[in-house]
Amino acid sequence: MISFLLLCLALGFMVIGMPVAFAIGVSSVLYFLLPSTFMPDITAVQRIVAASQSFPLLAVPLFILVGHLMNGSGITPRMMTLASTLAGWMRGGLAQVSLLLSALMGGISGSAVADAAMQSRILGGPMIKEGYSKGFTAALLSVGGLITATIPPSLGLILYGFLGEVSIGRLFIAGIMPGVFLTIALMIATAWISKKRDYKPVNDRAPTWREVGAAVKTAFWAILFPVWLIVGIRFGIFTPSEAGAFAVAYALIVGVLIYRELNFAAIVDALLLSVRDIGMIMLIILLSGAFGYVITFERVPQTLAEITTGLFTSKIALLFAISAFLLIFGMLVEATVIVMLLTPILVPVITAAGVDPVHFGLIMMTLVTFGGMTPPVGVSMFTVCGILNCSYKDYTRELIPLAIAVLSVVCIIIVFPQVVLFLPNLMMGN
Repeated sequence: MISFLLLCLALGFMVIGMPVAFAIGVSSVLYFLLPSTFMPDITAVQRIVAASQSFPLLAVPLFILVGHLMNGSGITPRMMTLASTLAGWMRGGLAQVSLLLSALMGGISGSAVADAAMQSRILGGPMIKEGYSKGFTAALLSVGGLITATIPPSLGLILYGFLGEVSIGRLFIAGIMPGVFLTIALMIATAWISKKRDYKPVNDRAPTWREVGAAVKTAFWAILFPVWLIVGIRFGIFTPSEAGAFAVAYALIVGVLIYRELNFAAIVDALLLSVRDIGMIMLIILLSGAFGYVITFERVPQTLAEITTGLFTSKIALLFAISAFLLIFGMLVEATVIVMLLTPILVPVITAAGVDPVHFGLIMMTLVTFGGMTPPVGVSMFTVCGILNCSYKDYTRELIPLAIAVLSVVCIIIVFPQVVLFLPNLMMGN
């Protein structure tokens, strides 16, 4: 009961405008000040400090830095050329290019909002000039970021793995197939919409093998990065945290020595942007350490596990019930906050029910990230609509067929867990 009140208090603080980190921190510290807890105040400080003493958590700041370095290294325009060559001939050419670009950038960025903002600035204006409605353009570019956040390296999966004590390497590999399925489903939905509205291709024909080869050659070093990342983790060359350090070095080498577009000023700018993002995320992580301790101390996961295993005899029914809750919660609260608050609670619940935590991790991250693209408080929605000057009403109306495509993929993942698990099982064993 106390844990539930603390959760409500934290959400209440967020509603009135308190920064997320402080809302979680204040509500958690209050628990240790209650006379009924019989716990020394210093325990709260110890749990906050303990949250920072994690080697796997080092992957978060490193991959944030990689994303900013990659954006300044000339990789994005080369990926754009490759995506245009591969998908520009399809109906709704620019829209299809944006989705394929999201899939290609997934191995580099790892952030849905960053991808949506980048594409809105690059493709938003040209799509609107080509006759695409503002609402459809904004919705597509926003939802396309979901692909980026699923394909490794994904910051959300790193946080989930850290908090739930789940293998980050397995989560990375497991994210590949859901990312591919999301890309295909959204491209099918886009083709259907484009056919109804007669959105034209960019190119008048499919590319030749020579043209594809030339585009791949141009973006070769960018494409190679996620491949080396997965191979390195699979064969034990480096851990996910060490992979972040490798990625930083790789971005510097490619940007400075190969593409020669990453100069000193761009590196300094990437460092400054990274410090801002890292400070915000790490403060939330540290203060959520005390909250996680309270949840565990109050035996909330164990209690919920006992209740849910009694209510749901089917793992699929349990996953659908939790997914509905995550989808609604994701519409109201930012994805990082949900991961921090609910991962320590839900992972023991689904594990007790016999669900693989890697399987559940992909379901959870897909839904809570998608929540950031939906009304009423989606961060990605606000970002894209602000850049494109699009009304939220038009955005929401155009989002519906794309949302159906995303939720269809989630249903497939829930019913057929091997869609997620067969690659990590194949590469890393059961």
